[in-house]
Amino acid sequence: MLNEIRIEALGAISVATAEFDRGLTVLTGETGTGKTMVVTGLHLLGGARADATRVRSGSERAVVEGRFTTSDVDDAVTAGLDEILDASGAERDEDGSVIALRTVSRDGPSRAYLGGRSVPAKSLSGFTTQLLALHGQNDQLRLMRPDEQRGALDRFAGTGPALERYRKLREAWLSARRDLTDRRDRTRELAQEADRLKFALNEIDTVDPQPGEDGALVADIVRLSELDTLREAAASAREVLSSSSDEGFGAADALGRARGALESTGDARLRALADQIGGALTVVVDAVGELGDYLDALPTDASALDAKLARQAQLRTLTRKYAADIDGVLQWAQDSRDRLAQLDVSEEGLAALERRVDELGTQLGQAAIDLSKIRRKAAKKLAKEVTAELAGLAMNNADFTIGVTTDVADPHDPSALVLPDGESARIGVDGIDVVEFGFAAHRGMSVLPLAKSASGGELSRVMLALEVVLSASATGTTMVFDEVDAGVGGYAAVQIGRRLARLARTHQVIVVTHLPQVAAYADVHLVVHSQGPKGTSGVTRLTSDDRVAELARMLAGLGESDSGRAHARELLETAQNDRA
Repeated sequence: MLNEIRIEALGAISVATAEFDRGLTVLTGETGTGKTMVVTGLHLLGGARADATRVRSGSERAVVEGRFTTSDVDDAVTAGLDEILDASGAERDEDGSVIALRTVSRDGPSRAYLGGRSVPAKSLSGFTTQLLALHGQNDQLRLMRPDEQRGALDRFAGTGPALERYRKLREAWLSARRDLTDRRDRTRELAQEADRLKFALNEIDTVDPQPGEDGALVADIVRLSELDTLREAAASAREVLSSSSDEGFGAADALGRARGALESTGDARLRALADQIGGALTVVVDAVGELGDYLDALPTDASALDAKLARQAQLRTLTRKYAADIDGVLQWAQDSRDRLAQLDVSEEGLAALERRVDELGTQLGQAAIDLSKIRRKAAKKLAKEVTAELAGLAMNNADFTIGVTTDVADPHDPSALVLPDGESARIGVDGIDVVEFGFAAHRGMSVLPLAKSASGGELSRVMLALEVVLSASATGTTMVFDEVDAGVGGYAAVQIGRRLARLARTHQVIVVTHLPQVAAYADVHLVVHSQGPKGTSGVTRLTSDDRVAELARMLAGLGESDSGRAHARELLETAQNDRA
C-alpha cells in the first residue's frame, strides 16, 4: 500500500505532500493545477524514464518520495520484495515501511534510492511495480496491442506454469535445431577439425609427456653436462670426511678420536662437549653416506646425456606447437579430447541429433497445444465477465469478445513447427496463439478489433471492466487510474464511480478524475490547487464541507452557490449510501 507521496519541483508542484488511506482516494482540481503530476511522480517511482523538462522552472532537480507498506500483499510477493531489499542493502523503517525515492536533475542523470540506499532505477522498478498498477491514457492505447491483450488473458488464465514449460522446451528445441543445422552446414569443416585434433593428440600420445617433465629434464641435463666436475667434487669431499692417511685423519676419524678423548675424563663440562662432537660426527657420517649414494647414481655412460637431450628435443616439438610448457600441452590435449567428443560428424551422430530435434519438436508442439487450450477456455469466461461488467458501466448492449487463433506459418518459415494435428504454426516466445480483443458497442453490430471499434470513452470503460475482473482474485496492489473516466459522463460516470468503489474493497485505489459522480464515491478526497503568486500548486485533504464545495465546482463551477452545494450534497449522500 502507498501511505504517502512527497513531490518537490515537479511540473506545477513546488512542494506537496499527499497521504493515502485504504479504499478509494480521488484527486481533483482545476485544469493546469498539476493533478497528473502525482501520477507522473508515481510513474517515476515505478522506474519510468526521467524527463528533465518536468523539472520546475528555477529548480535544479525534482524529487519524488513514496512510503510503502507491504503488510497487505501475499507471502509470495513479500518474499520477492524482501529479496530485492536484501540484494540492494535497503532497510525498512522502524514501522516496517519502505521509502522509495527518485530524483530528476535538470542537467544530469536521474538517481534512485530504496530503503536509504542508492540503487539502479531497475531495482527501484522491480520493487514498486509489484505494489503499484498504473493505468492512464497511454495504458489504454497499449491495450490495443496484441501482446498486451495476450498478457491480460494470461493473467486471467494463470498460464504461468504452462507458459514456462513451453518456453523451456522451445529453447531446447531451438538449440538442438541450431546444432543440427550447424553440423549439416559445416560437415566438411568439422571433419577437417576432427582430423587435425586426432593428428595432434596422436603426436602427443606418442611422445607421452609427463607433468613437469620439461623442468626436470633441464636439471638433469645441467647435471650431466658437468659430470666430471661433479664427480671430482663429491669424491674429494667424501675422502676428506672419511679417509685417513699418513698425512692425517679424515674428519670422521678426527671427530671420533676427539669425542673419545673427552669422554675418558671425569669432567662434566668436557663430557658435555663430547656430546656436541658426537652430534657433529653423526652429521659427517650421514654426509659421507649421501655423497656415496650421489657418486653411485652418477652415470658412467656418456650416452645418458645424449638420451636426455633427445628427449628434451621431443618435448620442445610439443611446446612449440601446443603450449608454452608441458603442463600446458597436457591441458591442451584434455581440452582437445573434450572438443573431439563433441565433433561427432558420423552419420550415426547426425541421425541421433535429428531424432533429438524431432522428439523435442513433438514435446514442444504438445506443450503449445496445451497452452492454447488453457487460453481458449479462459477467453470465453473472461469475455463473458467483461461483457457483464460493461453492462454495469452503462453499456448494456456492448459485446466484448476474445479471439484465440493459431499463428499459422508457412512450412518453410524458420520459426515454423508442424503440430501433432498436422497444422504448421509459428513458434513464438509466448506460444502459437494470436489473441485479439473484439468489441461492438451495440449487439447486432459487427464485432471488430478493439482498436477499430471503441471510442475513447468506451476504451476507458473496457479497461476498467478488465481491471475489475482481473483483480478479483488479487489483493494488496495499489491501483492508480489517471482520468480513466475520460470521454464519459452522466449515468456512465456514476457506474464508473461505483465500480471503482467496489474495486477499492480489495485494493487501494487512487483516481485522478474530473467527474463529480466518480469523486463522490471516494473514501478520501484530495484536491490539487494553485497557491502563491508564482503558479505553484499544493495538495489538500478535504473535509466533508469542503468536499461539497469541490463537488459543486466540478458539477458546474458553482462552488459558492446554494443550488450548486445542494446538488453536490445530494450527489455525495447518494454515492455514500450506495456504498453502504
